[in-house]
Amino acid sequence: MALMRRQSLVKFDAPLCETIIDTPKPQGREVLVRIERCGLCHSDLHIQDGYADLGGGKKLDTTRGMTLPFTLGHEIAGVVEEVGGDVPAGLIGAKKAVFPWIGCGQCRDCANGDENLCVKQRFLGVSIDGGFASHVLVPDAKYLLDYDPLPVNQAATLMCSGVTAYGALKRLVDRPRQRNLLLIGLGGVGMMGLSFAQAMFKQPITVADLSPAARETALKNGAATAYDPAEPEVIRRILKETDGGFDEVVDFAGNEKSMAFAVSVLARGGKAVVSGLMGGQFTLPMVQWVYKRMTIEGFMVGTLAEAHELMALARAGKIKPTPMQEESMADVQKWIDSLRAGRVVGRIVLKN
Repeated sequence: MALMRRQSLVKFDAPLCETIIDTPKPQGREVLVRIERCGLCHSDLHIQDGYADLGGGKKLDTTRGMTLPFTLGHEIAGVVEEVGGDVPAGLIGAKKAVFPWIGCGQCRDCANGDENLCVKQRFLGVSIDGGFASHVLVPDAKYLLDYDPLPVNQAATLMCSGVTAYGALKRLVDRPRQRNLLLIGLGGVGMMGLSFAQAMFKQPITVADLSPAARETALKNGAATAYDPAEPEVIRRILKETDGGFDEVVDFAGNEKSMAFAVSVLARGGKAVVSGLMGGQFTLPMVQWVYKRMTIEGFMVGTLAEAHELMALARAGKIKPTPMQEESMADVQKWIDSLRAGRVVGRIVLKN
């Protein structure tokens, strides 16, 4: 029997190491995909740690229900190698991106198409084994998306950083006031957001990031203005230069400082969407919330329908590719360490 190699989490808060098992055989609607590329995402770090930071010294335990060894990785693209009995054999050999945000298929949220909200979710690389491996077993063929003529790297990253950035921005598209837009945090998801925003919005796009390299990359990739949130008096300057702040903000960092910054530069009647998971706690005086008439919405990954929408936009050539670098799957831990240290601009994509 063929063997499957995995870069596995064998202990929380410890480096990944290689494990080898028999390659699983797909049953029913299942599909076995040979992985060509898998993107590295910041949320992989939280899963490796085994907790999310709730602020004030509190932690949310994310280890419950997880059996080790476990395979992380959820930005997957590859080739269909084997299919279950209920899947047409003609699918074998097809190049596909894999939508990882899979629900139980039975609950109210799943029936509504909101599998990404499912409490009993089966997210690849989060709840069931994912993409830092030679193969992945996908629960149903409906989660496979055609990506031709896109490069395989871009196809893989659209499945998490892509659908997260797209979904977060989509929640701002129909607002009546569209003067200006601010994107905070220019990691892999933020850079995707910058690319998509240029296709989705007419107004100039401003960015904010602590890293000079990230700001410079953003300006080269279509941002009109870039701010350093740590610069003295920067909030006063922004409010003056934007005539009262930003109507729309997306916080791709999602920590205490980024959210405080987002709210302080939000215009009256503005909306902020938070999709970063760096953690901490956010507080705001109730009076300020009401006086500014602000809206704050949390957002984490999109639906299968939104993944199809995004893929159609990308395949039609309407989205500029974002900065990416390709590395060997065997070196995934080295790149996890680099991402943790803030040494990565753009997206790391691992190849087998």
